[in-house]
Amino acid sequence: MSEKLALVTGASRGIGKACALELAKAGYDIIVNYAGNAEAAEKTVQEIKALGVDAAAYKFDVSNKEEVDKSVAEIIEKYGRIDVLVNNAGITRDGLFMRMSAENWNAVINTNLSSAFFVSQPVVKVMMKQRNGAIVNMASVVGVSGNAGQANYSAAKAGLIGLTKTLAKELGSRGIRVNAVAPGFINTDMTKDLDTSKFTDFIPLKRLGEPEDIAKAVKFLAVDADYVTGQVLEVDGGLII
Repeated sequence: MSEKLALVTGASRGIGKACALELAKAGYDIIVNYAGNAEAAEKTVQEIKALGVDAAAYKFDVSNKEEVDKSVAEIIEKYGRIDVLVNNAGITRDGLFMRMSAENWNAVINTNLSSAFFVSQPVVKVMMKQRNGAIVNMASVVGVSGNAGQANYSAAKAGLIGLTKTLAKELGSRGIRVNAVAPGFINTDMTKDLDTSKFTDFIPLKRLGEPEDIAKAVKFLAVDADYVTGQVLEVDGGLII
């Protein structure tokens, strides 16, 4: 084991997996949180271990406070510390506002916003004892600009930005930095069914981002940016300049 541990939620695939691998390259042992796909999570664990650090997969629903509290307590009991938390887990349930069901609203708010509260709270307690730590929340450019058909997702990501700035103010004196990354259109499972050609016309860099683009920004904020807190780093190819 190294002396540094990172917990990445939703890390079995996509952006979360890329973040886990990038932090592993920086020398962090990794806790891979996943919700359902044990095979994908274990594959991520093996890829991380191949980089020369330790890794373990923990299954828990980040939108369920009891599951979160139980699992985080187990992690802290076993490893004794958490140095970096990446609140990445998220879902979409898109639809026009007037047709959006309460079920789809609540599902997205709980998984994309409430989860960051549930996971961060017990993690912050151990970070406060350490008097050191970094939290990176996975926001979105639609949390800044809004997006038709994504009232639930936009509201959750905007809330996450507000949470980020508030925690940065509350926790800075304890040596804990809290920042957010706001991805634009990224090549993941969430965008694979979209006609992306219409988006690239509005992106100055003329391409969609890759999970690794986001992971590098997360690593910067978590590891390298010692004097940066309360910031939202937009990684969108210039989409919302």
